[in-house]
Amino acid sequence: MAQPVWHDPEPLALSTAPLPQYGSGSLADLLPTLAAGMGVPGMEASIAELAPADRNCVFLIDGLGWEQIKAHPDEAPYLHSLLPTSRGNTGRPLTAGFPATTATSLASVGTGLPPGAHGLTGYTTRNPATGELMNQLRWKPWTDPHAWQPYPTVFELADAAGVHTAQVSSPDFRHTPLTKVALSGGTFHGRLTGEDRMDLAAIQLGAADRSLVYTYYSEVDGRGHRFGVDSDDWRGQLMYVDRLVQRLADQLPPRSALYVTADHGMIDIPFDEESRIDFDEDWELGAGVALLGGEGRARHVYAVPGAAADVLTVWREVLGEQFWVASRDEAIAAGWFGPAVDERVYGRIGDVVAAAHADVVITASRREPHESQMVGMHGSMTPVEQLVPLLEVRS
Repeated sequence: MAQPVWHDPEPLALSTAPLPQYGSGSLADLLPTLAAGMGVPGMEASIAELAPADRNCVFLIDGLGWEQIKAHPDEAPYLHSLLPTSRGNTGRPLTAGFPATTATSLASVGTGLPPGAHGLTGYTTRNPATGELMNQLRWKPWTDPHAWQPYPTVFELADAAGVHTAQVSSPDFRHTPLTKVALSGGTFHGRLTGEDRMDLAAIQLGAADRSLVYTYYSEVDGRGHRFGVDSDDWRGQLMYVDRLVQRLADQLPPRSALYVTADHGMIDIPFDEESRIDFDEDWELGAGVALLGGEGRARHVYAVPGAAADVLTVWREVLGEQFWVASRDEAIAAGWFGPAVDERVYGRIGDVVAAAHADVVITASRREPHESQMVGMHGSMTPVEQLVPLLEVRS
């Protein structure tokens, strides 16, 4: 009787990773398309399906991906009814960009640039000037915001072109570095409640013949991280934000377009050893690694000098069936961060970049105790994380 022949598992081919639609249907293309329709110089209408409007409002709901809206028609009847309007009535979503995480996505929205240009390439990335990990959501340790992200925002360009420009968000975000580099331009209005934000966004939208207004709500993401998208707490937030969208839509002034989008989707990860690989307890994954950046489903791995090739080999051997594992140059060449990467951004990307394909995360129980206990996760290029809505209401 012939003996079975065992083969080493083949790592996922990088060509199978579903790339973001940079240049035609990503978050980075949204504001330039709207601004181009209002006559802002230098802006290009890359999302061909969107018709111009004099007054545009973008409502970004943190953490509410396309798949979550599709899966919850009872909790979000209004949002669900708008699904056919997405992306200019094509019924298709946008893509967030890689990694699908808040700091990266908000920078893409506000600057109109992919991550390889604006440089916020993950939740945490290495600062090449200091060798330290920098948290780009909390902006720690401090670095000069405009040196880190030097490009003007679309809001600044629109404001300079005479478009009435406003952001309506939590007062907590008024002076944050992320707001400065991604969402500044025009006037910031801080309001605590979601209802107040919707009402003021509508007022700001009607304040001029040409208006560009941005408003934001974060707690769908917060409940998802803490309790998971399969929890009653998360569903309660979804029901609430569904009412907020309808409240804003009902107040749109004439000649207005409201676009409802998100920065990423989310997936719940079970609390078991197969689903949560603890880097801090895995000597094999840690060999030759100087810094672990990114987040559980989108890791930047920084090797000690001379060890990058060995780290890539080990990570592919250990994780290659569950993650797309690329070297820095492979990830850049594949277009994960956009069509090009600025020189100042190159060293922020890991020597090895690992993006989850399976329902699994790489936690770090000692280095990242809070993040390691999250139920809902995101960051990678799978549809549940990557696809975001572009729901549309016109007056």
